Amino acid sequence: MTEITPETLEKLKRCGQGTLTTQLFRRGYRQQFLVGLSPMSKETGRFAGEAFTLRFIPSREDKDWDLGDLKKRGEENLQWEAVEAIAAGQVLVIDSRGDTRAASAGNMLMTRMMKKGVVAAITDGAWRDGTEIGEMPFPAYARANTASTRPAYHRAIGMQEPIGCAEVAVYPGDIIVGDADGVTVIPRAIAADVADDALEQEQREAFLLTKIEGGAPLWGTYPADAATLAEYEDWKSA
Repeated sequence: MTEITPETLEKLKRCGQGTLTTQLFRRGYRQQFLVGLSPMSKETGRFAGEAFTLRFIPSREDKDWDLGDLKKRGEENLQWEAVEAIAAGQVLVIDSRGDTRAASAGNMLMTRMMKKGVVAAITDGAWRDGTEIGEMPFPAYARANTASTRPAYHRAIGMQEPIGCAEVAVYPGDIIVGDADGVTVIPRAIAADVADDALEQEQREAFLLTKIEGGAPLWGTYPADAATLAEYEDWKSA
């Protein structure tokens, strides 16, 4: 598996979602942004970490309606097994099939992961305890908030396998980058290259924005022509 350095993660954290998706689009990846997912709190800041995946299927009465289910271990309660297995620096990504009728998790599991050093939690379904989660210093993204318990509609069936989240393929070990605008999935093998080029794009566009704010026209400025690029290099050196 491709090594991901702390330096690469720090570079990615400094880049916005638009920059990251532009760099991915230039490499042939047309949609790596998790459309429709929002953070429970706008105050949790930026993050970057390795994907740890969990997959749900629809629940069924003979499998999931035993209220003693949460006392079970192993395959009968794979959700809790995943929360205990995930490591510091990783991001929990849940395939909830886009179903918001029942929660993918609540504040107890979020707190456990936060205390372990997990970076963030993401579902294309819903969380419960949204008010409490929104007050935690822990990035958590979902389509919605619901009060309904997970076994009503979801059964955790697989972890650390390829999943789909918000119609984006996520493989264990992919790099997940998020901020107040949303979340982007970066294939692990290209994460370091994306980080380098995305950070350069961020710096260049910071300069180009000063030009636009100063009244410069779009043509020749955004995207930059040769003269503007030369001016940018002088600005960067200074």
